[in-house]
Amino acid sequence: MSFDAVGRFLAALDPDHREVVEGSPREEQERLAAAWEEELERDTDIDILDELSPPAAESEAARRVMERRSR
Repeated sequence: MSFDAVGRFLAALDPDHREVVEGSPREEQERLAAAWEEELERDTDIDILDELSPPAAESEAARRVMERRSR
């Protein structure tokens, strides 16, 4: 996992979640970033949103990853 993926994931998060993830161990940050990239790749609803607004699609995928994390 490259730093770039973690950085992009952090940028897609809302400020509260960003703070939580930044305080997590690097391994957890990389795991979440990988889940985020997977969410972007597999969800067809996000594909449609990505065509309209890539930043909105990235934010939605980040929100979903963090929602699953808190369960």
